[in-house]
Amino acid sequence: MAARNTWTPSSTTTGCASANSSIPQRNSKCANCSAAMPRRRAGHWWTRDEGAPPVSRETVRQGGFRVRRLGRGGRPMILSTFHGDGRRLAGLATPIALTQLAQIAVSTTNVALMGTLGVREVAAGGLAMVLFNQIRTMCVGLITGTGNQIATATSSAGKRGVSADREIRDIVRSSFVIATLAGILGGAILIGLGWSLQWLGQDAGVLADARPLMVALAPGLLPCLWFQVLRQYTVGMQRPQALLLVTLGSVALNLLLALAFIRGWAGLPELGLTGIGVATSLVFLITFAVFLAMIRRDAKLGATLPIRPWPRDTATIRAELKLGTPIALTYGSEAGMFSVLALVMGSIGPAALAAHNVVYQIIYIVFQVAIGLSHGASILVSHAVARDESAHARALAWLALRAAALVAVLTGVVYVVAPDWVLLPFLHSTDSDTIQVAHTLLLIGIVLQFFDAAQNIGTGLLRGLKATNAGFRLSLIGYWCVGLPVALLLAFPAGLGAAGVWWGLTAGLAATAVLMVRRYFTLLGEMDRARVAVAADSELSPA
Repeated sequence: MAARNTWTPSSTTTGCASANSSIPQRNSKCANCSAAMPRRRAGHWWTRDEGAPPVSRETVRQGGFRVRRLGRGGRPMILSTFHGDGRRLAGLATPIALTQLAQIAVSTTNVALMGTLGVREVAAGGLAMVLFNQIRTMCVGLITGTGNQIATATSSAGKRGVSADREIRDIVRSSFVIATLAGILGGAILIGLGWSLQWLGQDAGVLADARPLMVALAPGLLPCLWFQVLRQYTVGMQRPQALLLVTLGSVALNLLLALAFIRGWAGLPELGLTGIGVATSLVFLITFAVFLAMIRRDAKLGATLPIRPWPRDTATIRAELKLGTPIALTYGSEAGMFSVLALVMGSIGPAALAAHNVVYQIIYIVFQVAIGLSHGASILVSHAVARDESAHARALAWLALRAAALVAVLTGVVYVVAPDWVLLPFLHSTDSDTIQVAHTLLLIGIVLQFFDAAQNIGTGLLRGLKATNAGFRLSLIGYWCVGLPVALLLAFPAGLGAAGVWWGLTAGLAATAVLMVRRYFTLLGEMDRARVAVAADSELSPA
């Protein structure tokens, strides 16, 4: 009788077949190990061959994961993840998310300090920060693929049994070159925007306050992007822990410097709103210098951090731009919609713009957790795909999405139970018009942040597959073909005003999330079918 393919029951099994397996299945094969990788694993991922007969519904717990066979053809659905993935995702996502939160604490502190100066200062400062974040986000997108490239290089080199140090150094060098050029160009664009917004219906007094702040923020873009290169390097090497320590220190430093420049303490000039921009730029520079020194002292990271700034081959720069440009455009597409809608809010009135800036900042705080999950899942997906573990990659996606949904639910409860407490750090009780609008936007934000987190995770998952062009195309459809038109229709013809803008924003994020996650699973299916076809061809080929 022919030998049967089976489900591997424990971590002690080497190879695909186990004579002791208690749950054999016909026409199954291991998608995790192969002749080229005859080593132990904590579990094995199994997929069904095309044409396998359907099986009954059942749940199987083996090797640290659970599979339920559902639907036509009896195809397996992963219900819980590969053993240890939760810990690995948390180990990557937690320091990234906390670092993101610490970075947002800097901008949140800035918005809170703007609130002490007045509603017009909140509107002007918020407008300047939105435009700065728009440019920074697109520039960061250019180098966000660095972590994935390092992860892929590490896994591929490990699979071949060679060192990836030289390739990693060239990737990091290329990222620094791209970050420098992008920072110079982005800073010039930010300054130029300060004098072009007068033709877009913005309040003249708001613009007069915003321009000096934008000029003060522009120089900080360079060290900010250099810091992001180091961040992607540590994430790709799966050693991001030092990020949090540096960023937490930057929060306290930014608060002290901002207060000093706003009030003119310790002999410093009294700059008011502009002082916030000066302090932020200085903090970016100091944070980069400290983080660089910490990495140099790390035995593992310091060994592969390059000293020479220029890469050996410009092909590495081209490869990085090929991966990073669609990411930058995707980020820019999302941030651009937020920026355009901020301008729409400004045309509605200062109270609407101030409320939008405050609630957006609150939602953006929660969004940082999704960013951590997105980056963590993206790196793990890159490793999984490099090892041909597509079922593993599917499980990672569901794990990240479930974690993001849980965070969104918990924060949504806080918005409902204590909205005044949430808004208290940003708005005074005397700003009644702004508070009323902010209450409405905060409730809409409960729905919005579900889809905002999902679309960001979708972006990270596609980045893990290096399908960044697909992410950009889908973001254009979701944000600009759905989100912006719906926002404008609900705000003006429907008469919903600020609430209509946010419902349109929610629609755009929802459409983008669905499209990106669907595309991710479609691409994994195509990869599975391609592997089956290659295996079939190799079996049919004469020896």
